[in-house]
Amino acid sequence: MKRFSQLMFLQICILSILFLPFSAKDEQLKARDDSLHWITALDEFIRTAPDLEGAISGISVRDTSDTSLLYEHQADIRLTPASNMKLLTSAIALDILGETHTFPTDIWMDGSIQKKTLHGSLYLRGTGDPTLLEEDFAALAKQVKKAGIHTIRGQLAADDTWFDDTRYSIDLPWSDEDQYYGAQISALTASPNQDYDAGTVILEVKPGKKAGQKAAYDMIPKTDVAQVINQVKTVPEGGKKKISFKRSHGTNKITLTGTIPVKASSSKQWVALWDPAAYALDLMKRALKAEGIQVKGPLKSKQVPKQAKKIASHTSMPLSELLVPMMKLSNNTHAEILLKELGKKVKNKGSFEAGLDVMNERLPAFGVDPSLAVLRDGSGISPINLVSANQFTLFLTNIQKEKWFKTYEHALPLAGASERMVGGTLRNRLKEPATLEKVRAKTGSLTTVSTLSGYIDTQGGKTLAFSILLNHLVDDEKGKEIEDRIVSILAENL
Repeated sequence: MKRFSQLMFLQICILSILFLPFSAKDEQLKARDDSLHWITALDEFIRTAPDLEGAISGISVRDTSDTSLLYEHQADIRLTPASNMKLLTSAIALDILGETHTFPTDIWMDGSIQKKTLHGSLYLRGTGDPTLLEEDFAALAKQVKKAGIHTIRGQLAADDTWFDDTRYSIDLPWSDEDQYYGAQISALTASPNQDYDAGTVILEVKPGKKAGQKAAYDMIPKTDVAQVINQVKTVPEGGKKKISFKRSHGTNKITLTGTIPVKASSSKQWVALWDPAAYALDLMKRALKAEGIQVKGPLKSKQVPKQAKKIASHTSMPLSELLVPMMKLSNNTHAEILLKELGKKVKNKGSFEAGLDVMNERLPAFGVDPSLAVLRDGSGISPINLVSANQFTLFLTNIQKEKWFKTYEHALPLAGASERMVGGTLRNRLKEPATLEKVRAKTGSLTTVSTLSGYIDTQGGKTLAFSILLNHLVDDEKGKEIEDRIVSILAENL
């Protein structure tokens, strides 16, 4: 009897569901379909996008509230992340070095000071500050003068031994050596302006007054380290404005070529120099001269002796502030300096290899399995770096609990924000209402590669971690359009 009653109850439940009013069932099905239609739309877009034909795409989306995976497409395939590598490097730097970490630059002396003359040498020692400007060398020179030195009988020496002497990451193409994004990595370097492209000078080319004249140029900052061969010609108004440069390998001989029309606006070229420490030392000598301090001896590269005395010091901005230009403008030099600094801090070796060891040791704490990834540098300039989209989103979700996360998040480019140091590389992208200033993400670009990973605040009130890795693109610029469409679908429908 009891079994019969149970069967009768079950039958009544089934019949009640089957004979629900059609409108009620329809509404339930529609609600389910509405909740999933964005997946269909995303699948269809990825399947039919012409620029993804023959390419490889890895896409992962997680709900940051519980790390649950909401969407994935080839998300476990290891792909080249380009500058999305900086997401990993900057986080590990914050975790190990700390938000308040700074890079001091000091001046030391040996010998003795007699009647305002240093009978000995002066040493400029760097520890990796990529933000040193002309004004900082001027401030150091004032401290030297305050120490009672007006003449230096000995050498003016550069000490960049805080890091090793390997200046380029292992996979940097030779063709990038003179480009600002391929600048040499040195513990002692200098920047031309507040973008802090360390190890570079700016050549600003201006037209002559008449067609046929040689164009003029200014070097920012002025330095005797670089020699410029100017072959740029002024052409009539309306003519072609095209300027290029080449620095000869192993030297600072820079050849400027091209044309610039009469009355045209100036053109700026950022040139990475050979031997950043020599560049910084030259700026130091100029600053000393401006203070009336004479250097009688030669300029040398030499380690500070143990018996030397520190007489001047400059402290960089803290890491929390340095990450803003690094992440917003995707500064490769900063990322590689942080990688070497990680090695110095943990292994007492300021090398790429030591820094990568530290990265591989720490990343598992945030969900990245180094055995499933290939890390070759800190900036992402290597085409051999390999990370999956799922590992990126798990990492981005897990780091939210860290005390330094707000600093990290603040450093990310903000979609559509017009101010350069806010919007960064996303300032001219994702300007629609659903995404404007609601996407915080790191861009990445190499030849045939385009990537975007970060966070989205959706219209439905969710915060998503996402990673879009596009490889083997014929036109990597088209990758940005694909990324923006995917992000828009997510922002509008979740």
